[in-house]
Amino acid sequence: MSTHLLVIEGAYKRFGGVQALDGASLTVDRGEIVGLLGENGAGKSTLVKTLAGLHSLDEGTIDLEGQTFQQGSPRSARDQGIAIIYQEPSLFPDLTLAENVYVGQQPKSGGRVDWAAMATRTAELFADLGIDLDPRRQARGLSIADQQMVEIVKALSVEARIIIMDEPSAALSAAEVERLLEVARRLRDQGRGVIYISHRLDEVFEVCDSVTIMRDGATVASAKVADIDNAQIVRWMVGREITDMFPKVPAEIGEVVLEVAGLSSRGEFTDISFTVRAGEIVALAGLVGSGRSEVVRTIFGIDSFDGGSIVLEGKTLQSHTPAKAMAAGIALVPEDRRLQGLFMPSSIAHNTAITVLGRLRRGLLLRTSSERKVAEDWAERLQLKYAGIDDPVERLSGGNQQKVVLSKWLATDPKLLIVDEPTRGIDVGTKAEVHRLLSEQAAKGTAVLMVSSDLPEVLGMADRILVMREGRLVAEIPRSEATQERVMTAAAGAAA
Repeated sequence: MSTHLLVIEGAYKRFGGVQALDGASLTVDRGEIVGLLGENGAGKSTLVKTLAGLHSLDEGTIDLEGQTFQQGSPRSARDQGIAIIYQEPSLFPDLTLAENVYVGQQPKSGGRVDWAAMATRTAELFADLGIDLDPRRQARGLSIADQQMVEIVKALSVEARIIIMDEPSAALSAAEVERLLEVARRLRDQGRGVIYISHRLDEVFEVCDSVTIMRDGATVASAKVADIDNAQIVRWMVGREITDMFPKVPAEIGEVVLEVAGLSSRGEFTDISFTVRAGEIVALAGLVGSGRSEVVRTIFGIDSFDGGSIVLEGKTLQSHTPAKAMAAGIALVPEDRRLQGLFMPSSIAHNTAITVLGRLRRGLLLRTSSERKVAEDWAERLQLKYAGIDDPVERLSGGNQQKVVLSKWLATDPKLLIVDEPTRGIDVGTKAEVHRLLSEQAAKGTAVLMVSSDLPEVLGMADRILVMREGRLVAEIPRSEATQERVMTAAAGAAA
């Protein structure tokens, strides 16, 4: 009997002028974790959405345990044993965990919902995966990591044969990631097939049995993890050698652009003081929840502060708001590009030019030709992959969406550029491009303040590293003295 759970062959899918899938293939065996890898825009999401029943292929075949997979219906996909765990879970917050697991399929006794049986079955599924959660508690207030655990158990409740994890670790701490990987291993040991999509290659090597690499809609390689290394995967993904992931352009460090003194916000952070100079990249490092994002949101005027001062080029920013921050020359690339950085249904052109509409207007009228020109110029500079400049930005891959957010703020020619997790959820090739852009911007004399949880990124790009812990600034480390151990020791408060 064949060990193949899932076989996709010759998959083609076109959206307008974009060839999203170009002969892609994928095989998943029983009791196997397959890493599905590729740059943003490589076709991974389209392939997964086909399995989820959201798309139907133009050409190609999908077989599930020797049977033809019925495409085009999310309910049918679920009934056939396909489940997807997304990066951002979608539980009902006011329902219990048991109710979330069995929503739409509640066990009944005598024509009524059997609440006790529902809780008991959920508890058994939690126990099978080593998850310590109370089935009777509400979903409201659960961490992202625990919400994902509930989503996995929901998949098991419908006896899913293939479980797809789409960037599941993007918003998790190191301890939460380890728990997630352990659950993935337990699913494999139960004989299920797991498709693990991630840009974090260390996780891929830790948990996956094999990898399938996609590029430009096609499958370019499949291999056992034991037979390859990191460099080989990167070459397959980007189609070239990336010789320098952190291209640091020499920059002349100039005068102080930003001076933060004694900045405090009750319940968020206390007595934060630092400077950022022209041409300098300063990184704010620390564990999730240390207060880094709250500090940069305050500097940009999104959040208020109780004490201290923010001074830009010698001028104190009073009654601070985002509009005043922009007028002063501050730009913020936020952590969540979809919710905070872009108008998803709007065009690429409008999203790119929205920060400079004032200079594109003629009287009360907006020159759309000027809007397009600005967007096309930045699209060329940032090597944006798109079909049409008037297409909705939601059609772009995650990496290309991030480039649009960057271009929208670089178009303002900022004095201070703040970037919060600038490469989260994007592939290695695009990461190198983003790093190059940041370095070039600093070389032009821009002061750059970067929040990042990616330690190699912090060490590779920053001239100085400021480490936060529990809302306080606990260390300042120059580039020449920075190591992963030193940064993590300061961030965790552990003895050296």
